[in-house]
Amino acid sequence: MNFTGKVALVAGGTGGLGRVVSLAFLKEGAGVTVTYRKEQEFADVKRVAGADASRLAGRSLDVTDEAAVQKLVDGICAEHGRLDVLVNAVGGYAGGTKVWELETRVLDQMLALNLRSGFVLSRAAAKAMREQGSGAIVNIASKAAVDHEAGASAYAASKAAAVALMDSLAADLKGSGVRVNSVLPSIIDTEANREAMPTANFAKWPKPEDIARVILFLASDDAKVIHGAAIPVYGNS
Repeated sequence: MNFTGKVALVAGGTGGLGRVVSLAFLKEGAGVTVTYRKEQEFADVKRVAGADASRLAGRSLDVTDEAAVQKLVDGICAEHGRLDVLVNAVGGYAGGTKVWELETRVLDQMLALNLRSGFVLSRAAAKAMREQGSGAIVNIASKAAVDHEAGASAYAASKAAAVALMDSLAADLKGSGVRVNSVLPSIIDTEANREAMPTANFAKWPKPEDIARVILFLASDDAKVIHGAAIPVYGNS
């Protein structure tokens, strides 16, 4: 999976999964722009990138802000002449509350982080990719999109809607040269998740590095026949 000369945008590219995805694209030769909310996280990714850091750019950005995202995509295209890959690794989780006890603000938050982010990002990216006749969009959803557990209604609904959005976008883009797919992880083995669930069996959780390989494959020319898919990456759970 050689991405030399390719241009990738990884939204949430400094988080638990996004960081690994960003570094993987850099390792394979891509120019990578990440969005982030914490300056220190971007500095950490840049440090770990080492010699590849010269191909890494970052922007502190709220990806639910339509104007800001459009400006970012326009800027990438102006600088590089193209946008080949969009990976949306932005998301949030809220659980442990029955529907009748759930506050509306929590539902709104889940819809913003898990649905609106993908809508705003993919809409801007799709416009640019359609004009160049090629590109790949990969949206990170969740196992919860198809496995709706008790106490996670807002999260499950937002992730299910995100999968539906990408499925419909894939239909819209059929024949355009632009591919759209979703990835559905279960609980990912990140430091944050280990801290949140210290008694869990971490061995059952998929590793960020393994999920990153799936994402890079879906973004590569090797996956040219995969379009409109929702790929489960559940590990051994």
